[in-house]
Order: sequence, then C-alpha cells, then structure tokens
Amino acid sequence: MNRHLLSINDLTRDDIESVLATAAKDFLEVSRRDIKKVPTLRGRTIIDLFYEKSTRTSTSFELAGKRLSADVINVKADSSAVGKGESLKDTVLTLGAYRPDIIVIRHPHVGAAAFVARYTDAHVINAGDGKGEHPTQCLLDIFSLQQEFGGLEGLKVAIVGDVLHSRVARSNITGFQKMGMKVTLVAPPPLLPRGVEALGAEVTHSLDALEGVDVVYLLRMQKERHEGASFMPSLREYISRYCVGLKHLGKGQKVLHPGPINRGVEIEAELADSQENLILQQVEAGLAVRMSILYRIIVDSAAAAEEAAGEEPLAPETKNIRAVG
Repeated sequence: MNRHLLSINDLTRDDIESVLATAAKDFLEVSRRDIKKVPTLRGRTIIDLFYEKSTRTSTSFELAGKRLSADVINVKADSSAVGKGESLKDTVLTLGAYRPDIIVIRHPHVGAAAFVARYTDAHVINAGDGKGEHPTQCLLDIFSLQQEFGGLEGLKVAIVGDVLHSRVARSNITGFQKMGMKVTLVAPPPLLPRGVEALGAEVTHSLDALEGVDVVYLLRMQKERHEGASFMPSLREYISRYCVGLKHLGKGQKVLHPGPINRGVEIEAELADSQENLILQQVEAGLAVRMSILYRIIVDSAAAAEEAAGEEPLAPETKNIRAVG
C-alpha cells in the first residue's frame, strides 16, 4: 500500500488482493474467538476524526484499532472545538501534535482527506469525503463478494439507485472493474453523474437490467446531499420504479448494500430480511478488512522506508502478524 489511502485509485489490483488476503488469513477469525484481540499495533496511536454521522464505518474502525491493540482516540466534530469554529486545518495541526500514526477522516467535503494529508505526518485513511470516494467500503465489498463467489473475474454487478450522490458508487465502479467485474448502473437519468459512461460501466434506467447479473448493489437515496433540489418528481415514483424486492431477483443472485438501509425505499422489507442479501456479511467483512488496512499501511510504509534507506526490507507477509512495533 501507499503511505495514504485516499482513493481506490491509490491501489493496484495486486495491492487490493494483498489487503484482502491478509484480512482473510489473519484477521477474519479474530472476531470469532473468545478473546478478540492481537498485539499487532501495540503502542501505535490511531485518531478517528468524523465530521459526519456514522454507525458501521465509525464502529468498525474503532474496533479494528482496538483489536489490533492500538490506542484509539475518537473525535466527533459535533463535540469538539469544530463546534466553536475551529478549521479543519487547525484541528489536524492540533491532533498532529500528539504524533498519531494514523488519522482516519470522514468529512462532508470532497477532497478533505487529501487536504488532511498535506498537514500531518500521519498516514491518512479516507473514510468517506462528501460525494467523492469511500475506498475502504469498496475493499470490504470486494472481500464480501470474494468470500461468497470465490473468483471475481467476469462477475456481473448492477449498482442501483442514487449514483450521483454516492461516494460508494464512485469507488466501487472503479474497484469492481479493477478486479475484472462487469458493472451496470441502474438509475433515473437525474441521479447519474454527467459523463458517467467514461468510467466504463454500462448505463440503463430500468430494473429489467437486473436479469442475468450475479449481484445487485443497492444505494440509498441520499437526501441530505440533494441541497434542496428535486431529482425525481416524487419519492413515491422513485419507489415504484426502483425499489428492489425478492420478485426482482433470479436464482443465485445476491444483494449488497453499504447501509444504512431505508426499508421500503430502495429495498423492500422482505428482501432486507432474506437470505439473499449479504448485508451483515458486509459488516463482518468491514472489520476484518479495516484491521488489514490499518496493519498494512503501517507495515508496507515501514518496508518502503527500509528499502529507501538501502536496507533489505522484509516482505510484509513474513513479518510477525502478532506484533508490529
């Protein structure tokens, strides 16, 4: 891995496979133990800096750091000096004085993670920047599909819903294609970005496109990012045309969703509670993958520094997963 993880474009296919292999081999089973902790990052400090509400991403990054035995500090914008007018730059400079090893940042503005990386010596992980990207969600989604299907080459995925406002869609379109998957976007025209065809995905406006795909990836309507504009005549019309239920699925098709789900809007309740969705598997995958990311961003950077110094670096897989000091 590179020094920071700001975009899925920061990773090659080999990088992605390496992160997922570490998650599967070393960290997936940790959560299934009675004692759910390893001393891998003992003595390291991780700051989770969240300017937006979150359940899955925030909780999994906190748990990932703690299960690796790192010191984890959670900073929520609404309970910090940000509420008194402190800028993002000054917040990062302040936190940098504690010399953290990693800063995980979620922010409502595109490019915030890259901005943070300019003002800290810590590794920076983008946990979602506005409508920009969400690279760690993409990695856990790929991991979930790998666990379910095995090989990913040629797997057909339909991403359905509010693509325009979805940072998950932006990362996943690129990440899925890097892994050899074929991506189709299904949305009403106002909820598709301009020039989206240039990303290499097929585009359609009907749920008829779900026939023949292996995976249906549902996105919620992100009304908080609509900024007062109306992208559909009514929510009722959107539901009538794009809410997916069991009746839309064929044999063997699986459903993913990054959460939070809105029952009765993008997903029918019966499907949300069925065995056809992998939503809780995604949550479990998120913890293992984020543990792997935290570990590898430290280890791979250390290996790169050793190589730059003229030393013979150890391959990351030969290092003791039990303790990276």
